Amino acid sequence: MAEASTPTQTLLDRMIAERQLSAADALAFVQARLLTGSSTAGGEDATERDVLEWLSHEYGVGFLPLDSVEADREVLALFPARILLKEELLPLRRDNGSIEIASCRLFATRGLDTLRSLTGLRLKLVLSPREALLREMKKNLGVGADTIGALDEEKSVQVVDENTEDSNLDAGAEDEASIIRFVNQVLKDAIELRASDIHLEPFEHEFRIRYRIDGELQEIPLPAQLKQFQPAIVSRVKILSHLNIAEKRLPQDGRIKVRIEDTEVDIRVSVIPMLHGEAVVMRLLRQNSTLRGLAHIGLGDRELERFQKVLNLPHGIVLVTGPTGSGKTSTLYTALNEINDEVRKIITIEDPVEYQLRGVNQIQVSEKAGLTFARGLRSILRHDPDVVLIGEIRDRETAQIAVQASLTGHLVFSTLHTNDAPGALTRLVDMGVEPYLVASSLEAVLAQRLVRVLCPHCKVPDTSAHAKSFRSRMGIAPEVELFKAVGCRECRQTGFFGRHAIFEWMDTDENIRRLILENGSTDQIRSAARTSGMRTLAEDGWRLVAKGITTVEEVLSVTTDKETPRFQAPADSGEATDRARGFGSSGSRT
Repeated sequence: MAEASTPTQTLLDRMIAERQLSAADALAFVQARLLTGSSTAGGEDATERDVLEWLSHEYGVGFLPLDSVEADREVLALFPARILLKEELLPLRRDNGSIEIASCRLFATRGLDTLRSLTGLRLKLVLSPREALLREMKKNLGVGADTIGALDEEKSVQVVDENTEDSNLDAGAEDEASIIRFVNQVLKDAIELRASDIHLEPFEHEFRIRYRIDGELQEIPLPAQLKQFQPAIVSRVKILSHLNIAEKRLPQDGRIKVRIEDTEVDIRVSVIPMLHGEAVVMRLLRQNSTLRGLAHIGLGDRELERFQKVLNLPHGIVLVTGPTGSGKTSTLYTALNEINDEVRKIITIEDPVEYQLRGVNQIQVSEKAGLTFARGLRSILRHDPDVVLIGEIRDRETAQIAVQASLTGHLVFSTLHTNDAPGALTRLVDMGVEPYLVASSLEAVLAQRLVRVLCPHCKVPDTSAHAKSFRSRMGIAPEVELFKAVGCRECRQTGFFGRHAIFEWMDTDENIRRLILENGSTDQIRSAARTSGMRTLAEDGWRLVAKGITTVEEVLSVTTDKETPRFQAPADSGEATDRARGFGSSGSRT
């Protein structure tokens, strides 16, 4: 042993301490390497894999690195998760009448004997590196899996009847280390996975946790016995967000501020009583996300030039439209950041304030205190602003004040919920704003959506019959290659990683203003805008499809063009798209 290198010696000592290796086997391993002249592995110090492969050869057991093996869920369900977690064993698949079980320990006899006695099944051991084993256990047995075994053994955590009026959790339960660790692990994993929301959902026989990643909800595997700890987990979240844990009949809203390594996250918490307990949704807002500049949000060259021109106007209204979760807030904050300097005063009124912008005066709406958008906006105008951001135009009063503000020398930004850019104009008129005021104040509308970005690690060309049919129907040029999602470990088998915005920019030129004054329909306004060169959401999406960034299906899933546009390769350069890869993946949802 003395002749082994220090790093190898340290590895062997650690493996002995963790019962992966006996002292005798460690000595035999070093001697074998010296005899073969391989005192290092591939020119480097020995790794855990080297040791396990040697053990596999010496004792005649299998070795499996777990890089490309997925555990069979039906096989996994045959074994109690508590024992698997405690003994670090992972059932993988059936193999000639036996169940193949991965372990990082050659002599995992206690755990294997326990499983044999409980199930009566024949088990076959294979060795796997511990890091890969724990990763796959977490993936298959659930987030915070390492704490469930401890939870199951803590008798002080008691299940309470959430439907009882005076129901209360034992005062000591919230402080249990395992509950705290579990909730912390859920938050940590959600942040690392770029989730924008965490959903804790109670059902009659299960407790489900889902993360919204890249706009899609993904269920997180959890041990079945977690259901009994549901009240304690919800209570822990309520304590963190300063809510009343005894109140289980009414909705409550709170917030948590956490820091994980260098990431500071503001978490908005909503708790609502459901049939089988309290449901919790947590929205994650990363406070130190860097605003990358208008040129980096994914606008085409033409739209970018028009947006930058509008930002330099002395007055007028600029609207950003789209549903919740389409990235409107990120776009508006980026625009404000472009014009935020020492010669302009910028004031925002938002509900909620999602990110704090240095040098910008930000107001939080408080309906309970009587501070609405309309009331706050009136006060803002007495503070001599140059630029005003209204989080959302929700009613006639707010819309009218916004229009008056723009007509009295202020540049106003806000959002609306409409399907496309032309719809914003008729929406304002429907809210009660006079058409002549809309025509004279509105400068531009930007509609946007987020589409998922194909995972660069696993995307492949789409040569299916469906793709060929679509290519023919849409008139796609042969040189434009279509791609499809596959799925790999990097993207959690979804085929997508991150999101990218698609846009629809509409200037209110003279033709548009005339149609507003004539009470023109949305279809008439859309037709006039397209005649003036407006590129629709779908057409902007084709630009990304042509660059292999997203799929046709993704674009079609977020667009509703009444006229299916012809597919055209992008006329502008690829610089804007290249700059904007991954837009929206930071978790912004508004």
